[in-house]
Amino acid sequence: MANRLSRYVSKINRGPRFLRSFLLSKLFCSQVKFANTAGVTLVEVSQEQVLLTLANKKRVQNHIGGIHAVAAALLAESATGLILGMNIPSDRLPLLKSMTLNYYKRMQGNLTAKAYLTKEQRLQIQQQEKGDLMIAVELTDESGQEPIVAQMQWAWISKK
Repeated sequence: MANRLSRYVSKINRGPRFLRSFLLSKLFCSQVKFANTAGVTLVEVSQEQVLLTLANKKRVQNHIGGIHAVAAALLAESATGLILGMNIPSDRLPLLKSMTLNYYKRMQGNLTAKAYLTKEQRLQIQQQEKGDLMIAVELTDESGQEPIVAQMQWAWISKK
């Protein structure tokens, strides 16, 4: 039941390890232009979990030198959208319904987003023609802390 995205990712993941992140990032950022602009890097992608990073560079910094709140939201949206995209059948359209981000402390350095789906969520996505769910995402900075707690609710509908 693999869709086009998951087939491409599977081919990349069978290739040399040193090329995977580069190729995964090129694939994703060719379709998600804002992720390309911000410099989102895909580290690991599978149907169960994705791991993305965002370097604390000038183009994504806020006025105090940390990653801007909106850039952090982009990273969380990208991670959760990608994990949904890895699992959604080709005849369905993914839609972001809502995002809630609570910023608890200043981010330090680079930011990492890890999104994952349970087996039950994956089955729900594959079996229901229309539905929605909350996709878990963990955002950690270089200190190992989670300065942001995010909740991303995604939906899917038939393309017909």
